[in-house]
Amino acid sequence: MYETELYGPVKAFLEAQGYEVKAEINGCDVVAVRGEEAPLIVELKTKFSLPLVLQGIDRQGLTDNVYLAVPPFPGRRARRMDALALCRRLGLGLLAVRPEPAGFVEALLDPAEYRPRQRKPALGRLLREFQQRVGDPNTGGSTRRKIMTAYRQDALRCAGYLGDNGPSRAASVAKATGVAKAGQIFLKDHYGWFERVAETPRGVYHLTPKGHQAVTDYIDAMPEP
Repeated sequence: MYETELYGPVKAFLEAQGYEVKAEINGCDVVAVRGEEAPLIVELKTKFSLPLVLQGIDRQGLTDNVYLAVPPFPGRRARRMDALALCRRLGLGLLAVRPEPAGFVEALLDPAEYRPRQRKPALGRLLREFQQRVGDPNTGGSTRRKIMTAYRQDALRCAGYLGDNGPSRAASVAKATGVAKAGQIFLKDHYGWFERVAETPRGVYHLTPKGHQAVTDYIDAMPEP
């Protein structure tokens, strides 16, 4: 496919909305004018790409009405959603153009000022994790080692205590380590590190083999009580 194959459907699409349309005006693929409105610019490409996005950003120096026009997105729906998210944040419009058999244009997104939606619950979780995490145990960009979260740090404190003191009541672990939710950590046992000791009062736990291994693996990163 050539970019020129996209021009005809785009021109017809805009003319149907009352625009006068001309191609290749001062480097712009498509320029459309309607009355006294600000001009509309469309950049054509055979696929969605970073150079196309940069071209669209450059055209925003001329007008706010800038569209990127590409053939329909092939394959996974995620590609289309990613393109829409990027264009939305940059204030660019997006057209899907199907040249054959009869020429069809779908306006996926119109240019508009981006106003990010405030996600207060997510921000709250971010700040809580930052405040509760002890020190800075991770290296930015790491992929091969599990992230040391505040929850994992608390679980390691509890595991370290059980490793040093043997089976213990959750209340005793909480008091000694400062991990107030030690009982919940033992009960939920997300990592498979803890096990309730049979034939003992409720609330007494010891380490599983996996828990002992975790203490060994994370000894250098073990947070202080």
